[in-house]
Amino acid sequence: MGHKVTLLPGDGIGPEVTAAMRMCVEATGVKIDWDVQEVGEKSMAKHGKPLTDEVLESIRRNKTAIKGPITTPIGKGFRSVNVQLRQSLDLYACVRPCLYYEGTKTPIKNVNLVIFRENTEDLYAGIEFEKGTAECTELREKINSMSAKKIREDSAISIKPISVTASKRIVRAAFEYAVKNGRKKITAVHKANIMKFSDGLFLKSAQEVAQEYAGRVEFNDCIVDNMCMQLVQYTHMYDMLVLPNLYGDIVSDLCAGLIGGLGIASGANYGDSIALFEPVHGSAPKYAGQNKVNPTATILSSVLMLEHLGESDAAKRLEGAVRLVLREGKEVTYDLKSNREDASAFGTKEMAQAICRKL
Repeated sequence: MGHKVTLLPGDGIGPEVTAAMRMCVEATGVKIDWDVQEVGEKSMAKHGKPLTDEVLESIRRNKTAIKGPITTPIGKGFRSVNVQLRQSLDLYACVRPCLYYEGTKTPIKNVNLVIFRENTEDLYAGIEFEKGTAECTELREKINSMSAKKIREDSAISIKPISVTASKRIVRAAFEYAVKNGRKKITAVHKANIMKFSDGLFLKSAQEVAQEYAGRVEFNDCIVDNMCMQLVQYTHMYDMLVLPNLYGDIVSDLCAGLIGGLGIASGANYGDSIALFEPVHGSAPKYAGQNKVNPTATILSSVLMLEHLGESDAAKRLEGAVRLVLREGKEVTYDLKSNREDASAFGTKEMAQAICRKL
């Protein structure tokens, strides 16, 4: 019997990149019993909601899931399924390795960072009040009565909760990862100079947890805007970053740029008993069905999944195969070519087949 894994193909290019991933995982010889579930736009059309209880039950039952990108409408429509999954399943740790692979197009070589992003609160908690609603008006008037700084009448309001519980949990997860994987330094990223109570609490919590690991893992902190500059100029000085939710999302995309783009960036979301793996990139609907996009991020996410399932040998072989294909640069998609118009570029499926041949 194989490992039971929930598979969420997702929207746009999701079905294509997850099919490529599935081909590569199966080529390793590891037996997977795939439990395929619909989410996002297809689920919305069929069930009237983008995330059903059946999907959540499948993930809770199988304990492991991997997904393609899911469309999030901008400024309207349903809320992010990604956020709903993380919150509903208490997947509090978003882990995004940022590793340089030879053959990718980036001026910065030898990047090797790991990002730990808190996943459940901050502005992404989704506690929002729409402009002009009775709830927004009531909240605005309440805040205005308590604060010398006033909120304008034509405002929408978002709440940014930062707790000791969630902050210490993500920082401790980062330190435990560092100890287990031989990482030497963790940098807490914040804006505590301005948001003294919310980000200040995150920083204070991080400092308290860091004391428990003194002598084993070095710790420092950095203001988020400065961190963005530091990562571009002095990438080699950083090993692991731990951040609140919003900053983690933004900085992880910056780091994806350091390693050649979102097409290379893998990700994982961990709770105490459940793990969900995913590429960092979006659903790119304009490329859907064209067999054109880079499947590497989803395949590398499956490497993380195989490691989680205890299939370390298969994970190493699959990552090694990806590394070889990227280094050779012949059997890759258009975005990995020096000339994006190169007629020799491989399609999504064909690049996955090339990776399989290297196993």
